[in-house]
Amino acid sequence: MRNLLPILAFALFAAAQPAAAAELIEKRSPHSVGETLDRLEAVLEEKGIGVMARIDHQANAESVDMELRPTQLLIFGNPAIGTRLMQAEQTLGIELPMKALAFEDAEGQVWIAYEDPAVFAKRRGLSPDHEIVGKVSGALDALTTAAV
Repeated sequence: MRNLLPILAFALFAAAQPAAAAELIEKRSPHSVGETLDRLEAVLEEKGIGVMARIDHQANAESVDMELRPTQLLIFGNPAIGTRLMQAEQTLGIELPMKALAFEDAEGQVWIAYEDPAVFAKRRGLSPDHEIVGKVSGALDALTTAAV
């Protein structure tokens, strides 16, 4: 039994990994990190979706004499949609507003990533099949596709 414990722990850890990876939806971008988020901001503005903040993690790292590949986070949302999500499950407020991360990987490829709304809805007790979750998922897919 003692010898099985490390094997069992590893098996449980390995089984959890695909689920964690599936939480993020990532898309390749042919643009720089900055341009990718500039393009996303333009699409959001065109759709009447508010941008709350843009955080440049690379610049923040440089401010403390540390290095980080280009990495920026855009925080945005539509109160009419976010409120509907919170009316269905109020604890979804911890997941909102929406966020998109643009980053450059070690090979120089730029990506845009966002958390899958079905995953965070389920985590908060709302069915991933809920109508508003599907709308948010479709909108995020369309917005990020337009940005890249």
